[in-house]
Amino acid sequence: MTPDLVCIVGKDGYFRKVNRAVIEKLGYTESELMSRHVSSFMHPDDMQQTLQQREELLAGKSLINFRNRYITKAGDTIWLEWTSIYFPDNEEVFAIAKEVTERKKLEEEIEGAYHKFKSLATHFKSSMEEDRKYLARELHEELAQLASVLKVDIDFVRRHEHELRPLAKSRLENAWKVSDLLVTTLRRLSFSLSPNMLDHLGLDATLDWYCREFTILNGIPCSFQTSYDEARLSGEVRIDLFRICQESLNNVLNHAKAGEVNISIEDLGDYIEMTIQDNGKGFDPLLLERQPGLIRMRERAASINAALTIHSEPGKGTRVWVRIANT
Repeated sequence: MTPDLVCIVGKDGYFRKVNRAVIEKLGYTESELMSRHVSSFMHPDDMQQTLQQREELLAGKSLINFRNRYITKAGDTIWLEWTSIYFPDNEEVFAIAKEVTERKKLEEEIEGAYHKFKSLATHFKSSMEEDRKYLARELHEELAQLASVLKVDIDFVRRHEHELRPLAKSRLENAWKVSDLLVTTLRRLSFSLSPNMLDHLGLDATLDWYCREFTILNGIPCSFQTSYDEARLSGEVRIDLFRICQESLNNVLNHAKAGEVNISIEDLGDYIEMTIQDNGKGFDPLLLERQPGLIRMRERAASINAALTIHSEPGKGTRVWVRIANT
């Protein structure tokens, strides 16, 4: 009387016994079910996978929560979720199934919505990176070059105009220093917005250079080690790992008061892990959970199906892990 589909199938692949639910769900009479091989009722697209599972079942492996599709006599497709066990002494398979058609449709709708959302997120992220590249190019090729020309002109005046008054010379010297700082700042901003090195030299070279620049500009030693195959990472993953690292170093600079930072990327078998660790003052992650920088890091990680973990305690520094499946 159970609404679940219950049946006994011989090793030859023919039904030997079925309950009323099998007859009602598939729409065939009992004699029609008994006269045909079980595979004849299956959806063609699921045939190969089902037969492979059946071979494993006959070899002694229990079948638990296996899903496949069946075609009813009316031509409808239904999804069944099977749990089966084989009894070699009787050469029979005892199987019980639940119809999960509605659940499967709901799962497909959710999966479709997820892929749609992921596609939109990827599109917006790509558009944002393209905007960053454009702005970085304008900063570097236009503003930085104009500032460089201005710096050259100021340098020419300060070297050749010896009759200038002391105040004018002082102001000119100051203008020359400011122009030099302006060129450096524009180039640094350009790199931060969109590092061309990432496209041309790869993630490892970019992070290695970035760490050295971080050390020089901020006086905080920053090291980078790597032991993995970068070719396994897609362009999107490389960008997001760089952005997460960039955000972490910004947090170190602005909040951590750290004496040093260590960054590493290594292959740990099932996944590739990037770690950013500092010896700064630390913080309580629960108190700063909604901090914009941490939110951006989590969003970046989620967009590439990576797991991001942050461990920190007051006075004990901060460690950030990013793990992504090794494909």
